[in-house]
Amino acid sequence: MDGRIEKGIREKAGGIISLAKAVLEYREAIEYDLLSKTGHELNDIGRTLSWSALESFLNHEKPDSALVKQLDPEVAAWSSTMKTNAILADIYDLLAHINANLVAHASGKPARTPKPYPRLKKQEPENERHFGRGALPPDELRKWFEEKRIENAGSSTGDHNRNTGT
Repeated sequence: MDGRIEKGIREKAGGIISLAKAVLEYREAIEYDLLSKTGHELNDIGRTLSWSALESFLNHEKPDSALVKQLDPEVAAWSSTMKTNAILADIYDLLAHINANLVAHASGKPARTPKPYPRLKKQEPENERHFGRGALPPDELRKWFEEKRIENAGSSTGDHNRNTGT
């Protein structure tokens, strides 16, 4: 953890006191990490778990731990396997496109679009909507813009007449 937790604990005065303050502040995350990785609970401190052992445990937490997620969410996000898998899928897709283009160039045939690597499907946020099915052909787009320009020109003239009373 490159000393971030240790620095956070050491910045406050007193060994056990500063460690106890850290435990109070991040109780749930520390309890989860302890239980899931060692089988200890915070109640074990002073019995089967020493304060120095707890300090050592906290100073060597991995980036994907619950404590690091609270202390530095960005580090935790970048260390997640989901992030790594997404990057690898993007690299796979890029290499598949390069390969398809090389094969097409060598054979003189048009390149086939490779299928993207399967990804975890995310649900769209409720407030995000998509319209249409793709790009309009240039002629249809020009026609649509011309219709909108005429509509806007007509409505602005009507507004002008309405506002001036003419």
